[in-house]
Amino acid sequence: MKKLKLFFALIIAFIVPLTSFGQVYDPVHWSFSAESLGDNVYNVIFRADIEAGWHIYSQKLDNDGPVPTSFLFTENADYELIGEVMEGPAIVHYDKAFEMDLKYFEKEAIFTQKVKVLGKEPVALKGELEYMVCNDGMCLPPTPVEFDINLDNGASANADTEKEAGDSLLSMILQAILWGLAALLTPCVFPMIPMTVSFFLHGSENKAAGRFKAIMYFIFIVLLYTLPIAIIIMVTWIFGGDSVTGDIFNWLSTHWLPNIIFFLVFMVFAASFFGAFEIVLPSSLVNKSDANSEKKGLAGVFFMALTLVLVSFACTGPIVGTVLIKSTSGEFWTPILTMFCYACTFALPFALFALFPSMLKNLPKSGGWLNTVKVILGFVEVALGFKFLSVADQTYHWHLLDREVYLGIWIVCFAMLGFYLLGKIRFKNDDPVETIGVGRLILSIITFTFVVYMIPGMWGAPLKALSGYLPPQQTLDFDLKRINQENADKVIEYIQQNVVTAPAVQQEQRSAQPTAELCESPRFNDIFHLPHGLKGYFDYEQALACAKAQNKPLYVDFTGHGCVNCREMEANVWSDPRVLKMLREDYIIVALYVDDKTKLPEEEWVMGGDGKMKKTIGRKYADFQISKFGTNAQPYYCLMGHNGELLHEPRAYNLDKDGFVQFLKEGLENFKNGVSVKNINE
Repeated sequence: MKKLKLFFALIIAFIVPLTSFGQVYDPVHWSFSAESLGDNVYNVIFRADIEAGWHIYSQKLDNDGPVPTSFLFTENADYELIGEVMEGPAIVHYDKAFEMDLKYFEKEAIFTQKVKVLGKEPVALKGELEYMVCNDGMCLPPTPVEFDINLDNGASANADTEKEAGDSLLSMILQAILWGLAALLTPCVFPMIPMTVSFFLHGSENKAAGRFKAIMYFIFIVLLYTLPIAIIIMVTWIFGGDSVTGDIFNWLSTHWLPNIIFFLVFMVFAASFFGAFEIVLPSSLVNKSDANSEKKGLAGVFFMALTLVLVSFACTGPIVGTVLIKSTSGEFWTPILTMFCYACTFALPFALFALFPSMLKNLPKSGGWLNTVKVILGFVEVALGFKFLSVADQTYHWHLLDREVYLGIWIVCFAMLGFYLLGKIRFKNDDPVETIGVGRLILSIITFTFVVYMIPGMWGAPLKALSGYLPPQQTLDFDLKRINQENADKVIEYIQQNVVTAPAVQQEQRSAQPTAELCESPRFNDIFHLPHGLKGYFDYEQALACAKAQNKPLYVDFTGHGCVNCREMEANVWSDPRVLKMLREDYIIVALYVDDKTKLPEEEWVMGGDGKMKKTIGRKYADFQISKFGTNAQPYYCLMGHNGELLHEPRAYNLDKDGFVQFLKEGLENFKNGVSVKNINE
């Protein structure tokens, strides 16, 4: 039993720190609230939740000691501070290194500040706190945290940013769960269920031991899927830091080599699913694992789990790859969490059947329906495989898979799937289809409806539901809307140059222009394009110069060719008329592609924060995003002034259109009033 406890302790000690690797590791989480004391007086509470083994310091320390926790409030005539910031009971300990008594907090620290609101309208208490967190072996650099606390209901204005990141992560988790459910229906996995039941029915000493083994079986399956990716991330993070781990993920998701390999792997698996050949791991490896599963105790359970993972690889391999690739464009710990959710979903039914073997009686028997599922997955593999080829095509500007070519492939692929469901196409291992059931009929209707939905996209329909999976709209040669707009612009230009009009008419024409003119021709406009006919830049310095010349704020869009969420934001949020109007008239737009492979002239190479020279557009702006904003996630939208100041808290993936409009409005208002929340140059 002691060995088992040690085993669990090692697992927990290994996994728990990994889940904290976010954009920048921080063992302290701050939350803010405000409670009314009556007579327009509020008690504002600053709470720090501190991970075990770490501590932050009191406000009251000698100058020669560590950095104390401090608070700086923004001056505002609408409220006044009552007294000083109060703090809870602190631990006092004599530190030999500093030769003084130190006051610090472990697990939790609470600071409070009383504030009196002077006006009738609700106001926000804004400012910045700074703290340093240490453990027995190291200290992290002092960290500033901005706060913006509404004093009418205590809600923090900083909650929006957390919600946006949560929405994106939630979407990935849900997709991982769906893929986990899909994996259970594959012909490599489904037949393993009876084998699992047989194993756990045989040799169980008692019910308690059987339940324990079933639970451990679940845990082992999850660890076998999750630990490899966790180890890779941990090792690269320890030896290279955020930048190196970000570079690895960036390389994995955008470089032509892994994307071509993934594309070929998906095509090979699809051919296997269609019956061209069978993909199996070396029999010696599987047989050895299966033989070891006969051992008693936890060792046998572990090798049974390993056998399941190995045998199911032929069907789950591409699914696992899809889960990982979709999550590598976010925060560093996102792949671990999404793979953990996938593995839990995949392993749970096996654990349940191990706990309750009688449930097997309710399952359908293996048969021709499994091959049908296999063929359906084959068509899906073909469609998804071209996504990898498309990413490489966009990143390196090959122009092999423009939007209409990509759509044509999907239309043909899913049309053939529809005919297959109707029994008009048969593959090698299929049973004859004399009649079709209601289920196949419903699936064929859904499939053909999807095909009909995609067809208008060949001539410029936005297809918002697929925006994250398709090449950008601007790569479409048949975009009638854009062609008509370009023709109209040429007519207007011809009239302006060749027809003499009255001054009043000329003024009316100028005021009717939908987009403000740029200061100069954008660099890299031969390889990059903004959606919806917007005009902007793709070089930060050039955009900043234009913003100063036109006295407008900067709208900085950290994006990427392989960023699914970026395309969804552009199709569903940027397309809102209110958003388009503000982007056209009130901001200078700069889109910074963090995954582009175009090499910069040698005089524009920059030294990155990791000490390595950044020689391409993508590496330059990926390093810029990490070093200045502490994140490598896309999309990431920043509203900036002319001196590096942030006009609003940055916004990530969030399909809330009203919230995005408010984000733009508040940024513009802060620019006009000279208000900023942070300076990235400090």
